[in-house]
Amino acid sequence: MPIEIKVPSVGESINEVTLTKWIKKDGDWVDRDEVIAELESEKATFEINAEQAGILHTKAKENDTLQIGDIAATIDDKAEKPASVSKEKTEEKKADKPVSEKSPGHYITENDKKQPVEKKASAENDNIKATPVAAAILADKKVDVKKVTPTGSNGKILKHDVLDALANPGRPVGKELFSREERSEKMSNLRRTISRRLVEAKNSTAMLTTFNEVDMSAIMELRAKYKEVFKKHHEVNLGFMSFFTKACCFALQEWPAVNAGIDGDNILYHDYCDISIAVSSPKGLVVPVIRNAESLSMAEIEKEVVQLATKAKESKLTIEEMTGGTFTITNGGIFGSLMSTPIINIPQSAILGMHNIVERPVAIKGQVVIRPMMYLAVSYDHRIIDGRESVSFLVRVKEMLENPAQLLFGKDPLKALLEL
Repeated sequence: MPIEIKVPSVGESINEVTLTKWIKKDGDWVDRDEVIAELESEKATFEINAEQAGILHTKAKENDTLQIGDIAATIDDKAEKPASVSKEKTEEKKADKPVSEKSPGHYITENDKKQPVEKKASAENDNIKATPVAAAILADKKVDVKKVTPTGSNGKILKHDVLDALANPGRPVGKELFSREERSEKMSNLRRTISRRLVEAKNSTAMLTTFNEVDMSAIMELRAKYKEVFKKHHEVNLGFMSFFTKACCFALQEWPAVNAGIDGDNILYHDYCDISIAVSSPKGLVVPVIRNAESLSMAEIEKEVVQLATKAKESKLTIEEMTGGTFTITNGGIFGSLMSTPIINIPQSAILGMHNIVERPVAIKGQVVIRPMMYLAVSYDHRIIDGRESVSFLVRVKEMLENPAQLLFGKDPLKALLEL
């Protein structure tokens, strides 16, 4: 009897998933524990594996919505392994075998490594179908052939095709001018969840936003001075996120309401800082969590950020890695945002928005000077966080960022020495 591959349970309150991609196709041979498909829930993307080796027979189609327990596919474990599969596996192993020498007495050099790439590029250029005039213009103007739409017979590039590409550099390849085409795509589970939660946050919280600005000179000088040593010692780059996370952790412990949440008729205070970091992934915005960030060093925070961001981009975050945060930091500055009002990540009560660093004139001690400035924004739930607390929290973050030495103790080192 064929083995049934069912949609597994992926967490509480999740009743359905979307089959986003078949890694293996219908009729393919699959080995035991080999990944055969990708599924997407409202919170994360995960994989399903073959329970036994055999021939795969798919039951569901890509983009189908499946209930937990539904049969996605079956595997005929009684079928014999095709000889062609065994041959392919053998060839793959031979291809993957590392080559240490080009010929006896000749070790591979950097130039040898580049040769296959250069040959490939040359072969691609040789395969370009273009008239002599068009080819000359392509070479002279260094036009990427991928941005040229051929109109000649058999896909040949003509002179006016190249001139058209030069005259309309911003026009997408293959798109007609004044096109009014439309297309409809089914909203993914993740996008539907994001939409629902954003509307819920706007409708269920008394959200306000307070703003301030921070002079980033000290942090930028510190990074410029120590980034190479930091990377060599810790094997990770020294970014801005560790500074902001550290500053927020100290400020959250001083103003615990900003780190709290509403639980029915109670206010739930957290004596730890689980910092959610908003990350843009190919399938939408996700917010993985750095656990106990208040106890981590700068290097440990940076490593966590890199690990979680990489998983987000590869759609490999687990539900556990995206739940349970107490406060969120989002950085719109990486996309060029100068100022925004970030929306609360419920059930949290506040979120910090970072923005683009821009050099602009500021007055310091009666003198106008140019400094790298960043606008900060804190959106907060006014039901449990008062204006005094939200503003004081943001001012405290600003103070520590402008005086990074305070991030060591959470206060001015000299005041700590004098016990003030």
